[in-house]
Formats: sequence, structure tokens, C-alpha cells
Amino acid sequence: MYLDHFGLREAPFLITPHTEFFFSGANRGATLEALVYAITHDEGIVKVSGEVGSGKTMLCRMLLEKLPENVETVYLANPSLSKSEILHAIAEELRITLPEGHAHHQMRLLQDRLLEIYAAGRLVVVMIDEAHAMPPETLEEIRLLSNLETSRHKLLHIVLFGQPELDLRLSDSSMRQLKDRITHNFALEPLHLDDIGHYLMFRIRAAGYRGPDLFTPAAVQLVSRASEGLTRRINILADKALLSAFSENRHQIDRKQVKAAIRDAQFTPMNQSQPAYLRWALAGVILAGVGILGYLAGSRPPSDSTDTPPKGSTQAAAAAVPPLSAPPSPPALTNASPAPTAALPPQIPLALNERIAACDAWIQKTPDSHFFIQLLSTDGANARGVEQFLDQFSAKLDSSQIRVYRSSKSGRDRLGVIYGEFATRTMADSELARLSHLGLNSGPYVRSVGKLR
Repeated sequence: MYLDHFGLREAPFLITPHTEFFFSGANRGATLEALVYAITHDEGIVKVSGEVGSGKTMLCRMLLEKLPENVETVYLANPSLSKSEILHAIAEELRITLPEGHAHHQMRLLQDRLLEIYAAGRLVVVMIDEAHAMPPETLEEIRLLSNLETSRHKLLHIVLFGQPELDLRLSDSSMRQLKDRITHNFALEPLHLDDIGHYLMFRIRAAGYRGPDLFTPAAVQLVSRASEGLTRRINILADKALLSAFSENRHQIDRKQVKAAIRDAQFTPMNQSQPAYLRWALAGVILAGVGILGYLAGSRPPSDSTDTPPKGSTQAAAAAVPPLSAPPSPPALTNASPAPTAALPPQIPLALNERIAACDAWIQKTPDSHFFIQLLSTDGANARGVEQFLDQFSAKLDSSQIRVYRSSKSGRDRLGVIYGEFATRTMADSELARLSHLGLNSGPYVRSVGKLR
């Protein structure tokens, strides 16, 4: 919409990863080079962690392009794979078929294939996105896969990409064997204020802009504060600010346009976006503390009604604590489909609500054994990103087969875009191959309806 107004040949702030827009500043370029070295010269597992929207998926895509030609890559974007499914997924990428049966036999066949690849002078790297959301038994399977080796070298190199929750999971005593195999840890930090101005202009110029700086220092400062340095949020705010300037026929972004973008984005501060179970636990601790104070206050000997508790007494402290309502109960675990539309937060647009309701109905009536193609999976607050994705690809696909769902797993809201319905996996795989010409950078893959349910 605003491309001609600013002299752009393409949208500069789409949230889908586009490697031509990779920003090498803020230590991103150095991290990429270090990752390439760690993968090609080391034998341990590599871990990359960062907050939601910090640029992990972009870094992963750049890594896929940057690795030498003798490296075969396996990219797994689905964190909900079971320990059996992950073996089949890796085997499929390596062009072999594992028979159903004993896990030991499947692992042996996979090892034989890896030995063939190794004998041909090639290296296999498995990159796992959203690793923090993987089931414990799947993470254990990853540890077992890291044991596949010759007498001198590992046959499989593994890179884990995940949110900071991955570090918490690995700190558990049950994960110590996997954690001990991690030899390199990389952390993607949010961009600092000094980097954000350079980042904004880099993206603008990569999209074809040739004029002076578009964003005033005051605008950059507001973007920095509202985005908390997360590149996805920066992109969303910058896109909305450009649209606001276009609607006002302005050619520079100042505080007014950024403020309008902030109001529209409705971001939740990061310190308030921790998983629900952590909020419940914190609320429980607070309530317990209040209860103890109340008990101590009530256990004091009765005094004359005219007596006033001395300043700083336990009663005074308890009275100073405002009453707290009980924390919400965790949602019951059921086999139901994603939450009904009535429970959706108000920031999700009506059009998406309608799509979600239609998808809920489709899930209810569709057999578990059927398949679909997962086009996009994103944070539940990223309704704008889903709309942008739909705007970009709806005209290229059968719109009647595009569905949007909302789900909540481990306390995290997610929005997903899926496509088609297929009676067999072969049919779904065939359609996925046909879609390759569309340039879907979101890493589409085949899933079963039962898995989504």
C-alpha cells in the first residue's frame, strides 16, 4: 500500500524470515559465523536461545544458506514430534523409509544411512526449531541420536533453537545427560537503542529506499521502548508507522506515527508475558505469604478494642497488603479442539475470529487420520502477522482450503495457518511439493488432524 509512496520495491518489515533482510549488526553476523564454525568443526550439540521474536528463525534460515555444500541439512519446525516421529522425519529428509517396528531396528537403519553419507565425505546437521516445546521423551531421543558415531567422528550434528524456557528445561536433573552434550551456547539478545536505528534503515534500504533517514531519533527511541529490542516487534511497529505516515501523506516517521503504531499493536510487556503456569505459581506464593501474615496477626492475644497496633506490627503489615483474588485455575486437559471463539482475546480481529470458528468446526468433524499442511505457526498475540501472511498468499492458494486455528499449549497462546485436507500422507506430501514454487519461507510441513486435535 505504501511502497510507491516511499519508493520501495517490496515491503521492508514483513515478519516472515527473508534472508535478504538479515541484519548482521548487533552481533548477529558474528553469531552466524561462530555457528558455522561450531557445526563444521565440533562434535557436540549446539544450542541457540532467545526470546520470542528475537530472530532465531531468521538466523536458522541464514545458517541453512551459509553452511558449506558438503553439509546436508535437516530442518525440523514441528516441536510436537514424538520420539518415533522424529526418527521418521529425519529419515524422510535423508531419503530413506523406516519400517514400523522396533525402535532399535529403526535406529540401526538410520545409522547405516548416516554411515553411507559420511563415507561420501558429507556431514549431516539436524536443526530443530522451537526445541523448548518438545516433549521430554523426544528430547531424550535427541540425546540418543547424538550418540551415533564412527570410531572417530559423530555422524549427526544437532542444533537446538529455542526460547529461554529451553535453558530452564535443560537445568532439570532429568536432562543433565543432554545438557552435558551441549558444547556451544549462543544467546540472541534484544537489540539496543543504538542498533535499532541502524536496523530500521538497513531494512528500508534493502527494500529499495534511497532517501534520507526515515525515522527521527525520537521515533527510534519510542520504537526501542515499545519493542523492547525484539526484531519481530520492531518490524510490526515500523510497518504500522509507515502505513500511518502514508495515510497522512508524510515522508518521515516521527513520534506521532510510532505512537499510533504502538496503540494498534497492543504489545504485552515481556515481564508480563511469562507462561500462565508461572503466573499461577507466583500468585500462589503471594497468597500463601498473605495467609501466613493473616494467621500471625490473628494469633496475637486479644487486646482492648481501643488499643491501636503499634506502627510496624504484624497486624499493620497484614492490613497494608491489598486483598488478592485467587489465581485462575489451570485449564482442564481435554481432547477438545482449540479454544472456542468466545474465549478469544479482544485484540484478535473479527475476520480472524470467524476463520478460527470455522476451523474449530472443521476439526470436530474431520477424521484424526486425515492430513493437512501447516503453513504458519506464530505467537497468539501476532494476529497482524497472520493477516499479513494471508494477504500475501491467499490469492495464490485455494482460499476455501486455508484455515486459521488458535491453541494453547504449556500456557502459551498460538495462532496457526493450515491448508487442505488429505486422506493420505502421500497426497499431502504431493501437494506440499507442488506448493514449493510459492516461496513459503515459513517452513511448511505435513501434520495429521489427530496431532492438531
